[in-house]
Amino acid sequence: MSSKESYRVELRSAARQLSDRCLYSAAKWAAELLIDIEPDAHAPASSASSSAASARATPSTSSAARPLSHLHPAASAYRRRLRSAASSGDIAATPPAGVSYISTPVPDDDGFNSDGGNDRYLLAKSYFDCRDYRRAAHALRGQTGKKAGFLRCYALYLAGEKRKEEEMIELDGSLGKSDVVNSELISLERELSSLRRIGSIDSFGLYLYGLVLKDKGCESLAVTVFVESVNSFPWNWSAWSELQSLCTSTDTLNKLNLKNHWMKDFFLASAYQELKMHEEALKRYECLLGVFRSSDYIQSQIATALYSLRELDEAEVIFEDLLRNDPYRVESMDIYSNLLYAKECFSALSFLAHRVFLTDKYRPESCCIIANYYSLKGQHEKSVLYFRRALKLNRKYLSAWTLMGHEYVEMKNTPAAIDAYRRAIEINPRDYRAWYGLGQTYEVMNMPFYALYYFRKSSYLQPNDSRLWIAMAQCYESAPLQMLEEAIKCYTRAANSNDSEGIALHQLAKLHGVLGHSEQAAFFYKKDLERMEAEGRQGPNMVEAMLYLARYYKSEKKLEEAEFYCTRLLDYTGPERETAKSLLRGLRIAQTAFPSMDIGHFESHVHIGNGVGLLTDLKYLMITWEK
Repeated sequence: MSSKESYRVELRSAARQLSDRCLYSAAKWAAELLIDIEPDAHAPASSASSSAASARATPSTSSAARPLSHLHPAASAYRRRLRSAASSGDIAATPPAGVSYISTPVPDDDGFNSDGGNDRYLLAKSYFDCRDYRRAAHALRGQTGKKAGFLRCYALYLAGEKRKEEEMIELDGSLGKSDVVNSELISLERELSSLRRIGSIDSFGLYLYGLVLKDKGCESLAVTVFVESVNSFPWNWSAWSELQSLCTSTDTLNKLNLKNHWMKDFFLASAYQELKMHEEALKRYECLLGVFRSSDYIQSQIATALYSLRELDEAEVIFEDLLRNDPYRVESMDIYSNLLYAKECFSALSFLAHRVFLTDKYRPESCCIIANYYSLKGQHEKSVLYFRRALKLNRKYLSAWTLMGHEYVEMKNTPAAIDAYRRAIEINPRDYRAWYGLGQTYEVMNMPFYALYYFRKSSYLQPNDSRLWIAMAQCYESAPLQMLEEAIKCYTRAANSNDSEGIALHQLAKLHGVLGHSEQAAFFYKKDLERMEAEGRQGPNMVEAMLYLARYYKSEKKLEEAEFYCTRLLDYTGPERETAKSLLRGLRIAQTAFPSMDIGHFESHVHIGNGVGLLTDLKYLMITWEK
């Protein structure tokens, strides 16, 4: 080699070393600036080849689980210092909220076999990222490290899931039902259970073991394993989500032995939301928002809770702010479209559907929003088409199954509606909307006993929703049943559950009137009348209430109250006005007939009569008294 070529080689080497040092210094400075700590003068300036390669070993099961070390060796030094500082108590683990939380454990990077283990892992990770799962598992055969073991088992699990989806489509179509199971579950359960027994499994392996147990139906053991996983590494939100899906009651939720980490607050808020405990969820999210002030996720969850609590205006304001800050957002916008549909805001829903179509039209949420748009336009066939597209993209998209059932009801296609609602119940048996939809469908088919069963299920899952109790009461009230006492009980529950439309009070008054309970009927008519006056409403219900109260008070000899309601009825046109006039004539006759026949009364009557002769009044009173 000539001296000139040797000089070039040395120059390239020096430039490479200088570049590595500059990159290290920049990354180190950024990390220290980010957490506001003192510079580390003893951090090693190692090369990027070995450290960065081994640090990429964590599979991308969740974004929160990815370590910082894949960026540069400086991030590895920062992470080691963070771990040592946390163990020595240099870094406080208490957030501004003032709650004492445990520190987050950082999983150690286990070593690989000396026989090219690191290269095999990188090759398997490349196969995994390309969704070539069986090749990824084959590349890691014989590897005993925790990361390699998890990646191999997870690749086998996903390979089985992929084959399961293919067989379901082959046997029953893209939206068909099938009893196909993941063929890898038995071998994976055997291997993962043995690793857990000897303690050679990390938090991600426990997460996978919990998935396998859940798919096999061993839910109790799966809950225990998921708790171990999140306690070992709380940043894996996928494990929290799977644990939440198994918490079908508050008793199960309260029995969980979870460490007091700030991720637990996110989990509890989400679990309360799923269990329809919206007020408790709202309180949790508002507390979290005090710490994570710029979190769009928390704001979207608060808006969802407000929507579930029927606070539509407040929820709409939050969703509008979310779209203003993030105009290309698709997550949770399907809830916003449901809100706009309920408020019949056609222009806003049209704008939202157009925006998500241009952003990403092949997202299940986008298809659901467009389907809601066509449903509000009354084009139910197109709405069903887009709901089916959403389900092809995600077969377990619960909202699409339920809303598609509603569309089939509008189209009078009751068999398809029943099938859609039952699919929703299979995905989530706690979805009260699907149970309610089944009740409505059977009620349309004049099968009240079937409808009652599903209405009861829905009201059990959502006991504070007045609409469900009203639907059940109307079913009891229908002609085939005529169980009016049971209907009264349901209407009473609806009235105590914030019946915003006022249906329950009016129906309670009518039913008590039919049963002859005049005092109770008058009580509910008066209460319903006060509600309508407070809300500024007019209509036939107000006329009916005033007419009944006028007759009731007349029968109870409370003539002043009866005259008050009759006088108010004179402001209306129609047969009620004539009825009110007739009642007023009877009231005036009763007012002049019942007092005692003394001279003082006659003198006062003459005075009231505005100049009418005493003899004429006496004759009139004697005639009416004889009658």
